[in-house]
Amino acid sequence: MHLDPELLALSSRKWMDAAFAAFAEGPSSEGMAVHHAAVATEHLLKAFLARIHPSLIVEGKDFLSLLYAAGHGELRQVKGSQVKTIQLGEAYERARVLLPGIPPRPRGPWPLADARNGVAHAGYHDRDEVIGVFVSSIKAIDPLLAELGIGADYWGPHEAMHDKLLQEEGEAARIRLEQKLAKSRRVFAERYAHIGDGLRELVLTTVASLITPKFLNDYCVRAVCPACSSEGSSEGLVYVDRERWVVTMTPIFFDCAACDLHLAVPELSLVASLADDVDLEMRPEDYYSRLPGGDHDVDAGQRPDEGPDESDYLDSGL
Repeated sequence: MHLDPELLALSSRKWMDAAFAAFAEGPSSEGMAVHHAAVATEHLLKAFLARIHPSLIVEGKDFLSLLYAAGHGELRQVKGSQVKTIQLGEAYERARVLLPGIPPRPRGPWPLADARNGVAHAGYHDRDEVIGVFVSSIKAIDPLLAELGIGADYWGPHEAMHDKLLQEEGEAARIRLEQKLAKSRRVFAERYAHIGDGLRELVLTTVASLITPKFLNDYCVRAVCPACSSEGSSEGLVYVDRERWVVTMTPIFFDCAACDLHLAVPELSLVASLADDVDLEMRPEDYYSRLPGGDHDVDAGQRPDEGPDESDYLDSGL
């Protein structure tokens, strides 16, 4: 069977080595660099999924592919070359359901996939996104390496560049955070500085109520805005912490209606009051029972073998 996690991991390392080699060549080879980095990411995501079971990386609607992944391709003489596997985006989302350490995809354009597709299909990539592509790739791959037991050896002679890219991205995130905070403070002052303290508090309470419907969702909690100290909303990825047997949320977005502050990872991780996981004070049994697609009957002392599947996660709106 060619859906082998070890072979996929080896392929990922080869593609990443080629990506950094192309990156070192400069602007003339940046297209190959971003393409290869994205392919390396896809292969390692699939290695992680295939280690659990090969069926997790095949196209779910293709029966012959599922048959092959189940180890029964000989029933219909299915060849490995005929198997249809999922694409980068779906592999990413499936892996994130099982490994919350993988960061969320950004809202809107996704440089990692856009660069790979642009180079592969049109010979084009956005040169301003080259660093972003590598950083996105690194942040997805690092938790996979830990989970697969591969370690930093994966990066080989490029480990120093790996560290430098993360450092530069972190510095850029700090600059973006300060810019956003400064802008939101100006917006807040323009809107409310002329209003007396008592009336301002009433107005801000009303503004906060405009986003009350979101708080009916257990995956969104109230949080103090770091720019204006008003009440905003923190939204994130919900999962069951099996060691503590509690339902927690890892924040990935913050929004404040009072000053229009919008934060996402990695800026969010730089704000101490917003970076930590949040205990939703919900029983795991209740969490599973609220997921679309079924009533999970889980006793308090029971640990289900698996968490929610991809369809549950996507339907939840995260």
